[in-house]
Amino acid sequence: MAPLSPCKSCSININQILLVSSFFHTLSLFSCSRLPASKRIQRRSASAYRCSANRVPLLRAIKASEVGLPRREEEMTITSAVRIADRKLIVKERTILDGVADNVVATAGSTSGPEEGVFLGAVFNESNYSHVVSLGTLRDVRFMACFRFKLWWMAQKMGDRGRDIPLETQFLMTETKYGSRIESDGAGEEDQIVYTVFLPLIEGPFRACLQGNSRDELELLLESGDADIKTSSFTHSVFINAGTDPFATITDAIRAVKLHLKTFRQRHEKKLPGIVDYFGWCTWDAFYQEVTKEGVEAGLQSLAAGGTPPKFVIIDDGWQSVGGDPLKDEDQTENKNKPQPLLRLTGIKENSKFQNKEDPTAGIKSIVNIAKQKHGLKYVYVWHAITGYWGGVRPGVKEMEQYDSSMKYPMVPKGVVEHEPGWKTDALALQGIGLVNPKNVYRFYNELHEYLATAGIDGVKVDEQCILETLGAGLGGRVELTALYHKALDSSVARHFPDNGIIACMSHNTDALYCSKQTGVVRASDDFFPRHPESHTIHIAAVAYNSVFLGEIMLPDWDMFHSLHPAADYHASARAISGGPIYVSDVPGKHNFELLKKLVLPDGSVLRAHLPGRPTRDCLFSDPNRDGVSLLKIWNMNKYSGVIGVYNCQGAAWNSDERKNTFHETQSGAITGIIRGRDVDLIADAATDPDWSGDCAVYCHNSGELIPLPHNAAFPVSLKILEHEIVTVTPIKVLAPGFSFAPFGLIDMFNAGGAIQELRYEEVKVKKGAQLSELEGNGVPEESIENRSTELVGVVHMEVKGCGRFGAYSSAKPRKCTVGSSELDFEYDSSSGLVTLNLSHMPEEGQNVHIVKVEI
Repeated sequence: MAPLSPCKSCSININQILLVSSFFHTLSLFSCSRLPASKRIQRRSASAYRCSANRVPLLRAIKASEVGLPRREEEMTITSAVRIADRKLIVKERTILDGVADNVVATAGSTSGPEEGVFLGAVFNESNYSHVVSLGTLRDVRFMACFRFKLWWMAQKMGDRGRDIPLETQFLMTETKYGSRIESDGAGEEDQIVYTVFLPLIEGPFRACLQGNSRDELELLLESGDADIKTSSFTHSVFINAGTDPFATITDAIRAVKLHLKTFRQRHEKKLPGIVDYFGWCTWDAFYQEVTKEGVEAGLQSLAAGGTPPKFVIIDDGWQSVGGDPLKDEDQTENKNKPQPLLRLTGIKENSKFQNKEDPTAGIKSIVNIAKQKHGLKYVYVWHAITGYWGGVRPGVKEMEQYDSSMKYPMVPKGVVEHEPGWKTDALALQGIGLVNPKNVYRFYNELHEYLATAGIDGVKVDEQCILETLGAGLGGRVELTALYHKALDSSVARHFPDNGIIACMSHNTDALYCSKQTGVVRASDDFFPRHPESHTIHIAAVAYNSVFLGEIMLPDWDMFHSLHPAADYHASARAISGGPIYVSDVPGKHNFELLKKLVLPDGSVLRAHLPGRPTRDCLFSDPNRDGVSLLKIWNMNKYSGVIGVYNCQGAAWNSDERKNTFHETQSGAITGIIRGRDVDLIADAATDPDWSGDCAVYCHNSGELIPLPHNAAFPVSLKILEHEIVTVTPIKVLAPGFSFAPFGLIDMFNAGGAIQELRYEEVKVKKGAQLSELEGNGVPEESIENRSTELVGVVHMEVKGCGRFGAYSSAKPRKCTVGSSELDFEYDSSSGLVTLNLSHMPEEGQNVHIVKVEI
């Protein structure tokens, strides 16, 4: 096989994969197919352990030592063993924290499941509404923390010293510095990297978070948010779990917390609203608060005209009836420089912009009917704040008097103010919020949502959720008030929006996360800011790392974006692999339809990946915004393939000194990283063969390169800031010696593999004497071959969603390709093994998929 040329757009140098030496050539003759079944990768579920064979290096494998990586040892999720002894937190015989405070108490984890973690609490000498206790000095670990850098939102921080753990840390995971990730036979538990997860919880009326101090200690902070809510004793304030598989360890920890608290459900237990499988449009960045009924229709019509019809719309802020507080005479004359009055809700119905002039009684139902009947939308959502509007419900308004709202002034936690000092002069803090009487909040949500549902609205985006934690004084504290509001919200959504039509927004506090049983979708990070160039790399990193935590409880929504924007491709590709809803906020008439068609099928559906997108395990503790050397890799799963997005996110980050996102100096050239098939953490689940060897075929979206990748082999990717690459990873199926196949899907779309709905291989026994150009073993040939006889080796049966260019890897030129009952022309590149055929139209009416058959 001739060396392949470097990738055009992302500088993948295929020649670097080729390790040409007689030593490696000799080793390549040993095929995994000759190993006993017990030595091959076994297919496992997400929570089960995975064992991998000790693979000898193949001809084109990059040795781990040549790219500066440790060898990967056998991976297993093993029973956690977390304990405190001699004032040390010991995890699998490794000391993680030293010098645990004497007043810290430990309680065994759940006995109703496989988790054997530990709950920690503390006993204090006096009752108080706020307590701090040291959990010990951090030792010999790296950490990744999800912390609130704003009241509303989390971001990630990495480090290896206790002092680097930020205030308001709500999720903390550590990795031992010594150990191995590379798969091999016979690795003992003592040789593996251990991951420890710390989950600060809610306990009674108190909410816990973590923070570091100047002595490198990890501290536990407990707060009630009400000076009258005090206690001195805690037993279940933080849960600690450990294991050698980071993702399974997190899932097990969240499950143990769920069984303990009984106040929330995990993502997989919740109904996801239908919007997640369709393309949508949000009015926010198109119109902000100036949105009108006419503007909504213009946006829907504009997108559909280009061949990417939205199937849902979110009518964001700007549709409600709101007003400021009445000004007193002295306010109008004394100071013209005073800030504008904070707007508050004055009625549950729409404002005049959304009323039908010909039929004023139609109200918001008018635009709903236009959207659904004229433009074919399936879902219409509207926005509201959890308090009704930003300033709450205005007291004294006749139309709203039944809710008995009263003015409350936010008491923002000190940790949040430290990150976000602007709260001292914020309009919410100075002018207060009209808070609906908690006794009437069920009625408030029910009457609001009943009106919307009657008009045909299918769901709500509920914003400003974290504000509740600041309003708990005199109402039982932050946890109590938040829980009460969320119970009312859950009840109303379940009653009025049967598709579970709700998106949580500005909701990144554990008060809300650990009390939500209904909400299935949560915004994953701070907003997409089209006019803030420093925000784009920060956004992609934040949504990925926040999803590590948030994705266990809800499906993360990576937010809207503009399709016509300098960073549009960067954002669009990330949304495609996020697993969450995909929607834009384009101004009508300003679209990049070529880009959108990489996301959206002609019927308005999308190829959604199955899980929340998360960083690959070798990226979990690197800092892709700040360290100047790391690329961010994000993995996800389809039914029969995996997908990896690779991003250069360097050059900008949250600046803790300036308390805002800023650019910083970094190298302007390309950064190089490596990609392996097993970067898709559950890639074995995509294999149809339980004895799959671990060999994959990968297809690079931007460059169009196809690379057969032996198990544990890697290839390099080089990207400059704001560059990206999307890689589809498919397990290779060996149909016969030298004959192998791996479908990619619709290769002109970002998440190509999402198109393959069903895949079945039919192996045909070759008659004795048939002349095949055989290769020893593993189905990753040195060059593509021909079946010199006319014998049929195998048939690949596929059901494919959508239309467009379908691609697959085949080590031999196929004999025939058919779609339905018709034979279809195809192209075959013998140098790479790429098979392409054109599915020129959507499946026939009444059919959801194309029936594709490839004969080898």
